[in-house]
Amino acid sequence: MPDFINITPSHQRYDRVTWHNHYIFSYPVPTRMTKVTLVIASLLIIALIAGVGAQQAGLSNASGTNESSNQTTQSPQSTTGNVTDLTNAGDPLAATFENNKSLTNLAPIPSFTSVIGLELIGENFTAPMMVTSPDDGTGRLFVVDQIGVVRIVDVNGTELPEPFLDLRDKLVKLDPTYDERGLLSIAFHPNYRNNGKVYAFYSAPLRSEAPEGWSCTNHISEFQVDPETPDAVNMSSEKVLMYIDKPYENHNGGVLAFGPADGYLYISLGDGGKANDVGNGHTPGIGNAQDLTKIYGKILRIDVDSTATGVTIVQQNQTGNASANRTENPPEPTWTTFAGSLYGIPPDNPFAQDQPKILDSYAYKTVPQEIYAYGFRNPAYMAFDASDSNALYVAMAGQNLFESVLIVLNGGNYGWNIREGTHCFDPNAPTAPGESCNITGLQGEPLIGPIFEGGHDLGIVIVGGDVYRGNTVVGLQGRYIFGYWSDSRTVGNGTLLAATPPTGWAEGALPPTAAGLTPEDNAMWQTQIVSVAARNNETLGMFLRGFGEDANLDMYVLTSDVGGPDTSTSTGKIWKIVPPTLVNPALDAEALEVTPTVAAENQTGNVTGNSTTGG
Repeated sequence: MPDFINITPSHQRYDRVTWHNHYIFSYPVPTRMTKVTLVIASLLIIALIAGVGAQQAGLSNASGTNESSNQTTQSPQSTTGNVTDLTNAGDPLAATFENNKSLTNLAPIPSFTSVIGLELIGENFTAPMMVTSPDDGTGRLFVVDQIGVVRIVDVNGTELPEPFLDLRDKLVKLDPTYDERGLLSIAFHPNYRNNGKVYAFYSAPLRSEAPEGWSCTNHISEFQVDPETPDAVNMSSEKVLMYIDKPYENHNGGVLAFGPADGYLYISLGDGGKANDVGNGHTPGIGNAQDLTKIYGKILRIDVDSTATGVTIVQQNQTGNASANRTENPPEPTWTTFAGSLYGIPPDNPFAQDQPKILDSYAYKTVPQEIYAYGFRNPAYMAFDASDSNALYVAMAGQNLFESVLIVLNGGNYGWNIREGTHCFDPNAPTAPGESCNITGLQGEPLIGPIFEGGHDLGIVIVGGDVYRGNTVVGLQGRYIFGYWSDSRTVGNGTLLAATPPTGWAEGALPPTAAGLTPEDNAMWQTQIVSVAARNNETLGMFLRGFGEDANLDMYVLTSDVGGPDTSTSTGKIWKIVPPTLVNPALDAEALEVTPTVAAENQTGNVTGNSTTGG
C-alpha cells in the first residue's frame, strides 16, 4: 500500500460569501524514495499549488496586493498581456517618494503667467464648502456652509438675511475643531428655472436601522422651491432618495453634480472611513472601494426625472444586502435606496444590464445598479468641465502620501486600495509605497491613474476645483484650477495650483466609457503654483476650503482662518478670481491676520482641513 501525502494550500481565504479553493491534492509516493525523487516531487507539488494561487482571479491577499501575474513595479507605462497599463506609474510628472517623503513634480510652463488677483465677494461665513449658481437668469450665488445653511449673495453682492436652505436642526452634531460631516453640497436641477428642484447631501444623526455606535446617516435629498418664495426652500418638501449609514465620520465624499450632457445626478461616496479601507464596515481583503456589491467608494449616477430602470430592481433592505443578511462578521455597512420608486437607473450605467461574473469574490450577490465608477478612497471634490467635453474631474485625498486628480469615465476603476495615486499601496504598510502591485482590478479591468499626483511637500490634502472656462482671466482658460488645504495643521496656509493638459490633448476625444481609454487620453498634466498678486509668497495665508463657479463660468475661491466648522467663528470668505491688477488691496492684510486653530488629526496621521477631504 503506497503512502499518500495530503496537501491543503495555506492561501484559502474567507471573504464573507463563501470559502474558496479548498483544494486537496493527493499524490501517491513510494514508501522508499531517493533524495532526487523527493526533490522532484516537492517541486511538482509547489508548482501545482502556485497554479491554484494563479486561479484566484486577482483576489486581494492580506497585504493589499493581488494574487495574479498581472503586476507591475513602479515603471513607465506598459502593456501586460491584453491589458494596457493606465496607472501612469513612473511617469515623469508623477509624484515621487524620497527619504520617506512624497514629493510633487511641478512643471511650470514658461508662457503661462500664473499670477491672479482675488476680489472679496462675501464674508462672515463659518465653513464655506462650495459656491454655485442655477441657470435661472438671476445671477444669484448660493454659498454652502458646512454648518447646515445655504446663503444667497444677490447680483449686487448683498447677502440676503435669511438662508435659502437651513438644515442645522437636521444635522449630526459637528466637532468644531475638525469634522468631515455636515452639509457638504447642493445641486440645482438642470430645469430648475421651471421645476424649482434642488438636491442636498448632508449628514444626519444615525438612524435607528443602522448598527449601534456608528457615526451618522448621510441623506441625499430632493427639495422644492415654490415660485412664490424663490429665495427659500420649502422644508416640508424633502424626499430622501438615499440613506447611507457611516461607521466613521470621515470619507463621506459628499458631492452632488448634474451631468451637463445627460442630465443625470452624480453622487460621490467615500469608502466608509477610518483608514486604508480596512476595519469595521470594510470588506476584508479587498476593501469597500473594490467591492462592487457595496455602495461605498463609488461615484453613483441616477435619473431623478424617471423611475424607470429598464431592468428588474432588487429592493435593497436595511443592510444593503439584496439577499439574506449575512451576520458572520457584523456589522456590515448599511444603506437604503429607492431606485424604481423615487428615481430611475440610467440604462447605460455599467451594471444596469449585466452583473459581473465573479460575484462570489465580493461581500454580497448583487451589484448596486447606481454605480457609475469605483475604486475611490474619498472623492471629496467633483465637477464637470463646462466645455463640450463635459469631462468629469474628481479630486481624491490620499492616505498618507499621494493626492490625486482623476478624469472619471463610465465603468472606470480608479485603483483604491490597490494603489494610492500612481503608486502601489499596502494597507499593512501604508507609509511607504509597495514595490509591485496589480494594474488591474478583480475583473481584469485596468486601474486608471491620476492626471495629477501630488505629494505632501506642497501641503496637506488636495482641494479640487474645475477647468477654468470663464472670460475674466483669459490666461487660465482650459487649465484645471485646484490647490491644497494648508501646509500647516494650526495656521491656514493653502496653495493654489493650475494644471495644463498635454499638447495635442483633445478634450472632445475622450471615449464614452473607460473601456476605450488610452494612455494618451489619460496622460498626466503639467502643474504649477498659482500666486496671488497681493501676497508676498506663493501661499494664500488662509485655509483653502473649496472652489465654485457662477452662471458665467467665473471661478471663486473659498477660504477661512480656522480649519473646522466652529460656529463661534465667522472667518469664511468668498473670493472671485480676477486679473492681478484687480486684486482687493485688503487681501494681504486680512490674510495675515489668521486665527490659529488645532485641526484634528485623523486616524491615519494625516490632517484634513476641508471637512470633506478625509485624510
